[in-house]
Amino acid sequence: MIVKVCGMREAKNIHAIESLGIDFMGFIFYPKSPRYVKEKPDYLPVHCQRVGVFVNASKEEILNRAKDFGLGFVQLHEQESPAQCAELKTEGLQVIKAFSIGQGYDWENVCLYKGVADYFLFDTSCPSYGGSGKQFDWKILKDYSGDTPFLLSGGIRPESLNDVLAFRHPQFRGVDLNSGFETSTGVKDEVRLKPFIQTLKSKQL
Repeated sequence: MIVKVCGMREAKNIHAIESLGIDFMGFIFYPKSPRYVKEKPDYLPVHCQRVGVFVNASKEEILNRAKDFGLGFVQLHEQESPAQCAELKTEGLQVIKAFSIGQGYDWENVCLYKGVADYFLFDTSCPSYGGSGKQFDWKILKDYSGDTPFLLSGGIRPESLNDVLAFRHPQFRGVDLNSGFETSTGVKDEVRLKPFIQTLKSKQL
């Protein structure tokens, strides 16, 4: 199972969380986010994929950040078009397209990104671009019938473990962990993450 830990900022914490065997580590480049990465940390992960999280950023800004941080993936929230995703792929970046999911969601919008996103990320619908700290009803995902694999996000915390282990969908590939495992904003709790990640990694999807 893929494990992505997002909202990282501090070098020491980055190194500690990387050592837990995660697959992706996310850095948020949206200035309005409380986990915004204003300056490049003194240490960046070398054993997992670096993911840059953007909200309606220009292609130039994304490519500059990708070069500076050595990003392998970009995660795009809500407004970026399929054409923009395709452009970034031609630049050698892999794309995670995020969608805010709620009751009565229109899955036709998701289908537009088939072939231009490597993964989808399904997050909780909220007024901001993610970061609600709340979990949406995963039963809604039974209506997703596409063939693009996805990650679950939104309000996942240590006590969510059994729900994650019980969740079934043919395109489910992993989870995105953030505020539910923090000791303070942008600082992840290694003690709580370690057993959660070890258990998930033992599950075969």
